[in-house]
Parts: sequence; structure tokens; C-alpha cells
Amino acid sequence: MTTGRRLFSALSVALLAVGGALNAVPATAAPPGADPDTPWRMRHWPQTQPWQVDEVVALGGGPAGAPQPIDPQRYELPDTMTWDDYRAVPGTDWADPAVRGSERTFNGALVLVDYPNQPFVVTQPANSTIYGNPSGVQNLDRSEVPAFYRDFLNTPGTLNRGHTIHEYWMEDSNGRFGIDLSAFGVYQMPHASHEYGIENSMQRGLGCPAGDVCGRDLRADARAAWIAAVGEQEAAAYDFVFFLSAGQDESATWQEFGQMKFTTKEDVSEEFGPPDAALPNWNATRYVEWTSWQASANIWPNATQGSSLQAESSGMSTYAHEFSHILGIGDNYNNPYGVPARRDYSGPWEMLSRGTFNGPGGPHSRWLIPGTAGASMGAQHMLRNKMKLGIVDDDAVLKLSRDALAQSGVVMTRVTARAVDPGGRRLAGINVTLDGGDRSPACSPATDPYCDGGGYQNYTLEVVDRMGFDSFTPDSGVLLAKTKDADAAPFIWTIDANPQDIDKVDFVLPDGTPQKMTIGDYRQLSDALFHAGTGSGSLFEYTDTANRLHFYVLDRKRDRHGVLSYQVAVRSLDGAGPSTRGVRASSAGARPGPSGWARCTIPIRNTGRDADVFRISAPGAVLPREVVGVAGRQPASVEVYVKGVAKVPVEVRSESNPRARAVTSCTVRR
Repeated sequence: MTTGRRLFSALSVALLAVGGALNAVPATAAPPGADPDTPWRMRHWPQTQPWQVDEVVALGGGPAGAPQPIDPQRYELPDTMTWDDYRAVPGTDWADPAVRGSERTFNGALVLVDYPNQPFVVTQPANSTIYGNPSGVQNLDRSEVPAFYRDFLNTPGTLNRGHTIHEYWMEDSNGRFGIDLSAFGVYQMPHASHEYGIENSMQRGLGCPAGDVCGRDLRADARAAWIAAVGEQEAAAYDFVFFLSAGQDESATWQEFGQMKFTTKEDVSEEFGPPDAALPNWNATRYVEWTSWQASANIWPNATQGSSLQAESSGMSTYAHEFSHILGIGDNYNNPYGVPARRDYSGPWEMLSRGTFNGPGGPHSRWLIPGTAGASMGAQHMLRNKMKLGIVDDDAVLKLSRDALAQSGVVMTRVTARAVDPGGRRLAGINVTLDGGDRSPACSPATDPYCDGGGYQNYTLEVVDRMGFDSFTPDSGVLLAKTKDADAAPFIWTIDANPQDIDKVDFVLPDGTPQKMTIGDYRQLSDALFHAGTGSGSLFEYTDTANRLHFYVLDRKRDRHGVLSYQVAVRSLDGAGPSTRGVRASSAGARPGPSGWARCTIPIRNTGRDADVFRISAPGAVLPREVVGVAGRQPASVEVYVKGVAKVPVEVRSESNPRARAVTSCTVRR
């Protein structure tokens, strides 16, 4: 029999084998070398600021004088992240419970329930369960559990590293929405935990022990117990309810304690089997044929109007995800193991997709109790959902339309990272309405895993930076997506700048065989962001010919406060607008450096009245940028790197009017 402690160790080793490093700091202790009395923001602020590292990497890494990418992609899989990846948003302290939402602070009830056969795991000895839990917090008295989980979820402290549900919503909404929690319970349910956890939609009618009644309504029984204790009048004072169930949740255990632990369903051990000897040790689960019976018997987090259901292993992001449903937005994710396969919809970039899983250790660390790893620091909402929730100002979103772009010509602007308040003159993003609907050619998800299904009404463009709750997203860059007005999944479809199979190991099977990420795995979108310039490992432009739109990522900037922004542009393929387009360019010369490269800086000027995007070409040369944006009547410059030749021609051509062009040269002086 595998003990809980050995299981915890074995799974940790398996995760480490594929780069999934779990944070080994005891959950109740300060990080090594930290003074426990030091304010938590100071403990977790790095000595080198993230933008300093960012710029050094972007500008270095090659021979002196050699051409370098201006915005190299450096994505990281969620599995390898640790708490050291967290970066605070400059100038904010959204976790401060004294700071209220400017529009609303929601008043929530946290109602805790346990079972005759399942006490709260944090009341048990360390690593004593078959899952190797609890970790770091143990032997609490039952009476202490409500206050413990209330504080773990919503009071900044050492265990939660200062991060709370209130902080998530304050950051995501730029201070509009906050959350207060009051705890109630613990109330014991009248039936065994598996009678609530095993239900027809996921277990397909299988696995219910003889004499038991499965598929019971946990929410109804929990609410009844709460009402009996506090009364209808007290319960009615709360805006919503989080029901917290003792034990694991199935979402966080079906894979880790199924195919990751056992080679076949017949290999599932008695320890992970049912209390009924007539039943097999495996059972059906949501996404694949089988998991261990014990994993299948755990509740699956879910939400209905006004309330949600979680378990002890549900990380803080699970609560943020479910609260999004309470506010009226649906799920936007696929079955990563479905047949036929289908690519994930919005991946790690969106709370209502698999961004819920973000946090140190990634998706396979979500079974820890308490939930201090994966699903502890979920992604912000993407622009479409922020607009629907009303948590971004109208004037912070540049609203365009396909038809209007054909009349106006190219639009160029700067978009700020979404973790930062877009107050003042900053933009949170762009929304382009597809007048008349999506014109993409028909495709079938049954035969094409990359088929978006069609029927979209908009494009959105926003900037993601790895800071705040986006610290555990895989990359910083420009996020482009197609969206629908209604929540008909997929209602956000991320445009993948690297659509090819990411070809990474997901986990190692019990027999030692590496298991690659499926085409449907959300981490396939880890390298989806667009980057400025050439040679980044990503794309700097995207053309949707059917929908007659061309998007550009032109330049990247990080200001002295560390705020990331991108200069971007979008134009119609059906019209350049009334503005006259023109460009001038002058020749330049340069001497080779020690690396043998000569760098010419070519002066150019947009002679047109309005902003324009220019495409640069120089056969035989290396161009850090192939497209540049220049304001009307303004000068700019482009760099051309030449090696081994004396002279190369350089052409600068308007994207709006290809007839508006200038030809010059880069000459190498010896």
C-alpha cells in the first residue's frame, strides 16, 4: 500500500521530471531568509525589478554589434513557475482589506461543511491522507477551520503569500469590485461525501456503493444546514455564498490520482478503491474513461446563480473563477482529451478558461491542501469579459469597426498592460466590431482541431505583462482574439502566434513513458502572444484576409515605473481612407564592428498628414523591424544590419498605399 507521504513524494518527483517544480517552502513559514515581521510586499519584491531583467535580456545575448531581436519571446510553462515569479503591479496594494471597491464590495458568506466519513483535511495530521495532505497546516480543531479558511482566502498573510480574492477582483477591475467574506459552520452533512461527489453527468451512472444514494444535492443540504443555524434573514444579507466542502475536489485529482499514478484502470490499488468490494477500484470521470474511484468520488467545483461549490484543494483562483459565473459569464474551455481533438479556446490568458489553473507548479499541483500552488494565482479576465462585467472604462477601450476602418484608414495607438490601471490617457485595449458578422470560411471542429467554429462579432487586442495576477501567465506580449457577444463557447478564441504543436512533455506515466501535451491542452497557447520586431520567436503581424483586417505589433516600451505598453496598429484591407500617403528616406553608411556587422540607421519621414505603417525591405540585410509606425509629418529611423557586402538597397513602402515608397541604400565604409 502506498502511504500518503510516499505518494506526495512520488508525484513531486514526477512533476520535477518534466520541469514542474513545486515550491518546497513550508506553507506556514516565511520564505527562507525572510523576516516574518517584514511586510509581505517587501518580502516578495525582487531586488532586480522585472523590467530591468526584461530589458537586459532583450538588448543583449549576442556578439557586440550584431543584430538582436528587439522583443524576444521568452515564454515559460506554468509547470516550472515558483513563487519567485510573482511581481507586484507598480504603485498598488490591492490586497489591503481596508481599501473598498469604488463601485461595490460584495458581501459573501463562506459556508463550511464536512461529512460523517470526511472531516476537514486541515484537522488531520500532516501528509496523513491517501493524497499526501494536508501540507504545512495540520491538526486544527474543527472549531478553528471556518476562521482559518476565511483568512486563507481573504486576509493577507504568510500562508497565502499576501494574495486574496479581494485583491484579485480589485486588481482585475482596477479598484471597482472588492469582496468581503464571513465564515459559517462547520456543518456536518447527513450523508457520506461520495454520495454527493458521484453523480451521473461525470460518473455516467457508475461507482455508487450498494445501499448508498449518489447524486445527492450538496448545495441544497449545505444551505439547509446554514439556514437552520442562522435563519433566512441572516442568510439574505449576503450577496453570494461560497460553499466549502471538506476534502479534495475532482478537478484537481482525476488525472494526478488516475492515469498519472496508475498505468491502467485495473492497476488502481485498493487504497484508492471504493468501500464496496463488489465495485472496481476505478470509476468514470469527466474528460477521459477512468480515474481512481476515490478521485471520482470527490466533488467538482461549480457555480449556479448566487452560489458556488469548492473543496479544500480548490485554490483561490477557483473561487475567482466561480464568482465570475455568479456575475453572469460562462466557461470558455474545451475538453483537452476529447475525440476528435480540439484546440483550447483562450488558454492560460483568461480566468474563465484554463487561466484558473495558473500559479506556481501549474495544473498538476492543484491537489495540495491548502491550495498554495496551481490555481492560487489565476489570470485576469480578457478584454471581452472585462467589458461585459463593466470593469473597464469605455474610454479606455478604443472601439473601431471593420467598415469604419475602410473609411478612415490605418489606426495606430499604444496599449498598456492589462494589470495596470489604464487611467489618464492609457488604453486597456482595442475592440474591432466585425460589421455584418464573421466572414471566415466554414470549417469543422470534427475534422480540424484548429477550427474556431465561426460566428464571431469582434476582434480584441490587449497587452499582457507578467505582473500581479498575470505573473503566472506564460509570457508578456500582445494578446489578439476573436470574440462573440453571447456566451456561446467558444466565445473567445485566442489567435495563436505559434499554432504549431508546442511539443512539450505533460507528465511521465507510471511506467516511465513521457506523455506529451495533447493538441487540446491549454498550454499549447503558452507561446500564443505576438511580439514586436523580427527574430522574436513569435509574429509581429496578423492578417485575416476573409475579415479584411491587418493587425501590427510595432514597438515595445517599458517606462521608468516598469509599466509595459505596445505600439500597435490595425487597418482595413478594403480601404486606406482619404489621407494622402507619402514617405522620404535618406541613405546612411556605417563601418563594421568587431563582429563584422555594420549598422546603418536610415532616416525616414512620413510626409503624409496622418499616421501610417511602413514596411522595410533590404535584400541581403538583417532588419530588427520590418514594419514601423510613424505619426503624420514626423521623422523616424530604421536600422539595417549588413555583413559581407558593400552596399544594399533599402525600400520603405506605405502599407496604406504601396505606391507611396522611397528607395535608398545602406553603404558599408571600410
